[in-house]
Amino acid sequence: MILVMPASGPLELWGGVECTVVQIGNGFRNQVEETGHLQRLSDLDAIAGLGIRTLRYPVVWESIAPDHPDICDWSWTDERFSRLRELGIRPIAGLVHHGSGPRYTSLIDPEFPNLLARHAERVAERYPWVDMFTPVNEPLTTARFSGLYGHWHPHGRDYATFLRCLVTECRATVLAMRAIRRITPHAQLVQTEDMGKVFSTPHLSYQADLENQRRWLSLDLLFGRVDRSHPWHEICLRHGIKEEELDFFLEGDGAPDIIGINHYPTSERYLDEATDRYPECFHGGNHLHPLNGATRIDHYADVEALRMDIPSEELGFKARLAEVWDRYRHPIAVTEAHHGSTREEQVRWLMEVWQGVQELRETGHDIRAVTIWSLLGAVDWNSLLVARNGFYEPGAFDIRGPNPRRTAIGRAAESLARTGTFEHPVLDQRGWWRRDGRHYHPPARKVAASAPASRPILIAGATGTLGRAFARLCDQRGLDCVLLTRGEMDITDPTSVDAALARHRPWAVINAAGYVRVSDAARERDLCFKANAAGAEAVAQACARLGLPVVAFSSDRVFDGSLGRPYLENDPVCPACVYGESKAEAERRVAGIHPEALVIRTSAFFGPWDKANFVYQVLSDLEAGRTIKPSAGVVSPTYVPDLVHAVLDLLGDGEHGVWHLANQGMTSWSELAERVAAEAGFSWRAGPRAVEEIPRMTALSSERGLIMPSFESAVSRYFSECQVDWKAQRFLDAAE
Repeated sequence: MILVMPASGPLELWGGVECTVVQIGNGFRNQVEETGHLQRLSDLDAIAGLGIRTLRYPVVWESIAPDHPDICDWSWTDERFSRLRELGIRPIAGLVHHGSGPRYTSLIDPEFPNLLARHAERVAERYPWVDMFTPVNEPLTTARFSGLYGHWHPHGRDYATFLRCLVTECRATVLAMRAIRRITPHAQLVQTEDMGKVFSTPHLSYQADLENQRRWLSLDLLFGRVDRSHPWHEICLRHGIKEEELDFFLEGDGAPDIIGINHYPTSERYLDEATDRYPECFHGGNHLHPLNGATRIDHYADVEALRMDIPSEELGFKARLAEVWDRYRHPIAVTEAHHGSTREEQVRWLMEVWQGVQELRETGHDIRAVTIWSLLGAVDWNSLLVARNGFYEPGAFDIRGPNPRRTAIGRAAESLARTGTFEHPVLDQRGWWRRDGRHYHPPARKVAASAPASRPILIAGATGTLGRAFARLCDQRGLDCVLLTRGEMDITDPTSVDAALARHRPWAVINAAGYVRVSDAARERDLCFKANAAGAEAVAQACARLGLPVVAFSSDRVFDGSLGRPYLENDPVCPACVYGESKAEAERRVAGIHPEALVIRTSAFFGPWDKANFVYQVLSDLEAGRTIKPSAGVVSPTYVPDLVHAVLDLLGDGEHGVWHLANQGMTSWSELAERVAAEAGFSWRAGPRAVEEIPRMTALSSERGLIMPSFESAVSRYFSECQVDWKAQRFLDAAE
């Protein structure tokens, strides 16, 4: 009988700053710079405030000695490492993070290992108190992207370059740790690697087998396991790696002290030769590569295994960690837990990792820590940094404001660091990778659904554009919701509101109901104020009594447009119309009753799912040949899907107070009409406005954070996502 002992000591929470410095073509990308951390020493205090006491942190070679190995600038790292020490944070020093080194070397340079070892020795001499190191982050992954797929320098696309990069990185790791240990004998190697798995159809099992052997290659080299019996030993020799280069690792001193495992939803793949069953973006194939002396080429789709009909226990972080433990029986840490998705999916991913690790520890797996990666977020990782789109995904902090703002992940981090647990209503639902509906093709077998009862978000405004949009996107994001009509909850009747809250027991309320007929408000003042001010007050009051988060909506119409610049949250309200007055009064009442309410000011919204918006009206008028005369007023157009996603993220983060949410930028109504016309292929241009016409500018900007895309991007996406046919209006008009 084998006695299984749980891992000793509590599971630790570590953190990490996305610090990639990678050469692409003749240029470099630096994530520390692109996330703004380069200029913000105060980030370290914010990280310490989460309770994190071990931090993966850069001493990146390319940044310290970019032009010559002996010309080093330590000023930035000196200041940061001094502050880390003051804060009681133990750094895991990263020396190369997905890079190919400075310009004077590369991953195919025989001198790369010696040059990195020299840098490592200097780091150890300068910071002798640092005792954890990652000389090369994810060597196998970096070698694939740099030597096999051509994304990063040296942009190789063959196995010879891939294997040369990998052997160079692993040799550099061994030499770097030898150099470090001459200064700090007890220094530990925390060797990170992305760990996935490839599944396939029977026809492509040979390819899956090859890749599943390959995924171990960096760790097998460092552990001294790539001897003549290793399945990749012969392949290495066949592609130009010398036997003495492989024998170098057999000495065994390259073995990591801690194996750092990274894993993402896209780390597991499924290969299928039936390419017509999948979107074209997933179509590809294999290189000519040797297997037992034979060669073979296949074309296939390479898709996320999580979207295929594979037993759930074979997929995910827990399954991969168990494989690593079974292979090496060596201490492990999760060194990257991050998911670039909506906020609730980020939280679900983190908590699934945390809970899975706890379960493995109970069965004797020695897993020391879980690392929240990309604490400050990441830029353009959805394109592997190849495209410069400025696509930002937050982490524990969102840096798109004057100061990094703590997100739901940050709240989870603080709770895990202090108590080892975290609770949030979004955890009632499983992540998208566990939910029905994720598959490319319906499973042949019935998937058992055992999800527990989920607390809903209650949404008022079932007949309105905004309410319906929230219901649609809540469903996509795995957020259970209840969308109520006026008959089911009359926001102007406190008794009706109380009854609805008691009946549905929501964890949050979104009030998307109200009076929206701006041009009629002057003659229907009482009705407008009843819905917009009294209704908002009744909902906020009920939520305040129950301690529920509430979202209320206001408008750019609380401003008169005379300021001459976009309005910010703290600008005093000065409405110029009855509708604006009703919204300003609603803001005042809600703030007085429920200080924790989230009040969203937005502007000129348009969406792809309904006809009640300016963009649809312009298109249908142009298609029908009708004259359009948009005003010269300047606004910030707001794309409804972007608005809803931003609101749901802020709600999950626990934000409150007034936020301006509109797509970035501003335009006049006439300029917006021109842009829409051009996108649709019309040649319409706005005529000159009258000299005496002074346009009102009610455009919105934010001093809290610019978290929505540009309006230009929104207009383009409208045409690819639109589900209402503006061309059909011409035939309806003709029939009338």
